[in-house]
Amino acid sequence: MRLPSQGKLGGVCAGIAAHLNADPTVVRLVWAILSIVPGIIIGGLLAYAVAWVLLPVDRVDAPATTPVRRLRRSTGDRKLAGVCGGVAEYFGVDSTLVRIVAVALAIYPGAVICGVLVYVIAWFVIPIAPAAGFAPSPSTP
Repeated sequence: MRLPSQGKLGGVCAGIAAHLNADPTVVRLVWAILSIVPGIIIGGLLAYAVAWVLLPVDRVDAPATTPVRRLRRSTGDRKLAGVCGGVAEYFGVDSTLVRIVAVALAIYPGAVICGVLVYVIAWFVIPIAPAAGFAPSPSTP
């Protein structure tokens, strides 16, 4: 089922995420990466359009099942947009390792443009984490 009320465009990725009980941002990012990296952007767009047409719309306004972990861009561990820091926080690994992997994949022969394009798309697809608020310390009388 498509979930247009929870989606960004047609609700295809939100519907897939609800079916898999996953974060919709992760599904959107994986869809974008799989559409770009093999070099078949048109194929990814065409597959999305076909899914948009073929998948039925969920007419019931059911409450969204929110997974415990959400993929967000980091506000504290960022060098450019916080994408690598957010991915590192999501998977619980060191952000330096994620940055090294991202750079290695971006400079892989013939994939420089795709690597940069994936980062830019992730910059727009992954929402930024809310700023951590300061809580007043409890006073002791």
